[in-house]
Amino acid sequence: MKVIVPSPLHSYTGRREVSASGATLAQVLWDLDRQFPGLRFRMIDEQDRIRPHIRIFVNGDQTFALDQSVDARDSVQVIQALSGG
Repeated sequence: MKVIVPSPLHSYTGRREVSASGATLAQVLWDLDRQFPGLRFRMIDEQDRIRPHIRIFVNGDQTFALDQSVDARDSVQVIQALSGG
């Protein structure tokens, strides 16, 4: 499936759009980490929750559930909030 990666994480992927596979969102994120080591940790914390500054959308709908089922035809978009002074 198509995964849109936010520009602050392009240093891991080298591009805006990548492909990943899995039956759940969690599996998709593990597949991304297999392809781009360290990427998952930037999105998911040590308690296996989506980090507060990350928003994940599946087919345009925001989700907080890593166990959400996904299909190869789905589109996943990751958005990262930026902060600073």
